[in-house]
This record gives sequence, C-alpha cells and structure tokens, in this order.
Amino acid sequence: MAFDTFDEGINPGGMRSKNEIKTLICYLYNSVKENIDKGIVIQAILKQGLANYFETSSAFDDLVTNGNLVPADDEHKTYALTENGVEIAKQLDSILAYSIKEKAYACAVKLLAVKKNEIENKVDIVKNSNGFTVKCSVSGGDMDLMKLDVYAPEMEQALILKKNFLDNPKKAYKIMLALLTKDKETVGEALEELYGIV
Repeated sequence: MAFDTFDEGINPGGMRSKNEIKTLICYLYNSVKENIDKGIVIQAILKQGLANYFETSSAFDDLVTNGNLVPADDEHKTYALTENGVEIAKQLDSILAYSIKEKAYACAVKLLAVKKNEIENKVDIVKNSNGFTVKCSVSGGDMDLMKLDVYAPEMEQALILKKNFLDNPKKAYKIMLALLTKDKETVGEALEELYGIV
C-alpha cells in the first residue's frame, strides 16, 4: 500500500494512508452512533498514535468536503455521518486492522463520555481578589441538582478541582448528599470506593 502521509507521531502499526484514516473516521462515527465533534475524533486517533494530527485533520476535512460528514444541528459543533459515510464504513471496514479499530473506538467512547460530562455538568473558574472560585454544578436534566463553590488559592489547584469534579460528578453529588443527610453507610461506601478504606 502506498503511504501518502507523514510519519511524525505515528506508533508502529499506525496508519500511513489517508484513505485508511478516512475509513477509520467513518468507522468511528458508525460505531459510536452519536454525533461527535472534530476534536474528539482527532484526540481518539492521536492518543493511540494511530495517525498524526495534520493528516487526521485533513482527512476529516476531506470527508466534510465530499459530503460523508455533515454538521449536526446542535450548538456543540458536532458532525453526523451521512448514508455515503455509512457505506464507506461498512465496505472498507475490513481494510483496517482490528486492533486499530478497537483502540480508536475505546478512546472515542471515553472522550465522548468526558465531553457529555462537561456539557451536562458545569465547572467555571472565576478569579477573585484572593485566588479563584471553582463553581461546580450537577445537572438533573432541566434543573440543577447541586451547586457548589470551592475556593482555590492558585489556578493549578482550581484546574485540579475542575478535573476531579468532571471525572465523576455523580459521585460528588452522592457524597455531598450523604454528608448533608448524615447517611453514614453511603459516606462509608464512597470512601471505600475512593480510597479503599471505611
């Protein structure tokens, strides 16, 4: 197979053909069955070292230009796979190694879950006179179930709080609710899950 991409950032066994990259992108959309933004697709491929950034971005843009991907009707700048894109995914899926498909799919699903958490559960970092206020909220559909403001003296700490909250907002809500209702069993379970202690 002729290689028509740069090798920079590609792990052994990664993709060096633009057509393979396009096929993988169509495969991801067809497998995940959700609209995904360009950044998640590129991250899923890059994190596994399956192709380099520039070639992946260019392949994505080609799919949009050729009508295989179309912008979805939402405010999150996602794209949807067209019927033509589905055909590409089905017909050419056999040219991709199983290990490549498996790695990219697992990474895409994980990144999509992170993105959904960020959309459904908000964290804002606001500068104040003494440092930063990290404003966390857990959404329950059309209403907020919990709002929590936490002080952080430095931006690095604020970013750690944000990341840890978004990693598992449901657990944060469960722990706060258990503490406020003095539900010792739930607090114990939460501590055991987090630290392996009771």
